[in-house]
Amino acid sequence: MTEIEKLMQDYLSYLEIEKNRSRKTQENYGRYLKAFIEKSGIKSAREITSDVVRDFRLKLAKRDIKKITQSYYVIAIRSFLKYLIKRGMKVLSPEMIELPKVTRREIEVLSYDELERLIQAPISNDLRALRDKAILETLFSTGLRLSELCSLDRYIDWKRGEISIRGKGDKLRVVFLSPTSKEKLKAYLDKRTDAEEALFVSISKTKVPKVLGRIIPRAVQRLVDFYARKAGIAKKVHPHLLRHSFATDLLVNGADLRSVQELLGHANIATTQIYTHLTNKELREVHEAFHGVRRKEK
Repeated sequence: MTEIEKLMQDYLSYLEIEKNRSRKTQENYGRYLKAFIEKSGIKSAREITSDVVRDFRLKLAKRDIKKITQSYYVIAIRSFLKYLIKRGMKVLSPEMIELPKVTRREIEVLSYDELERLIQAPISNDLRALRDKAILETLFSTGLRLSELCSLDRYIDWKRGEISIRGKGDKLRVVFLSPTSKEKLKAYLDKRTDAEEALFVSISKTKVPKVLGRIIPRAVQRLVDFYARKAGIAKKVHPHLLRHSFATDLLVNGADLRSVQELLGHANIATTQIYTHLTNKELREVHEAFHGVRRKEK
C-alpha cells in the first residue's frame, strides 16, 4: 500500500469515527478518491499539485461526466486535503481548487391537481392498495427521503403524530403525520396480520398475499411511477418529487425557510433555497391577481 492509499484509508476512518458520516458518504468519497489516485498515478500527498488536479478534471470532462458529478470528485479531493492539513501535513491548499460552476436546474413539483390524482389513484381496499395509499400520503405529509421512508418501523406514537428520523449524516429530526396520513396508515396496519417490524413491507403477488419483509426503495419507485401513469400525469414522477411538493407547499403557505430546512433535514440552508424560485412564481400570481385591481376596473 502506497503512502497516499494509507492516508486515504485513514481519512475514510476519520469520516466514520470523528465526523460521523454515513456509510454511503464514506463509500462515495472512497470511490472518488480512489479514481483520483489511480488516474493521476500519485504515490504521496506531496504529489497532489494544481496541475495534477487539473489533468484529472480534464480526464473527467472527456468522459462526458455531468458537471454535478465532476463537482463531487472535486469536493472529495478538497475535503481530503483539509484533513491532511489538519494532520499538520504541508500539501496543496484546498482553496486552490475551484469547484466547477454548475447550472442548477429548476426542480419540478406536482400541481395540487396532479398531487390529488396521484394520492387517490390506489382505489382498492386490499392490503397492497392500502399500503400504497399510506406510502403516498406519508411521503407528502413528511417530506421523507426514499431511504428514510423504507427504514420506518411500524410502532408510531399516534397521539403525538410524529416520527423521529435518523437521516443523512446520522442526524436526528422529527417529522409529522397529517390527519389524513394517520388515517391511511391505521387502515393499512389494521389489515396487517404479520409480526414484521417494518412499517412498509413487500407483499407477494400470490392468490393469498404474504408479507415478504421490509419494502425496498426500488419497489416504492415502481409503485409511484405506476400510480402516476394511472392518474394520467404526463411528467416523470418519482418519490423525491413528493418531497419537493412537500417543501414547496409549506413555503407557499407561509412557512419560513429555516423551519422547512429542519423538516427536510438539510444540513445547509442553501440547499433549501432551491425551492424559493417556485414560491416566487406563486408571488407573481398574487401580484397579477391583486395589484392595481382598481386601475384595471376603470
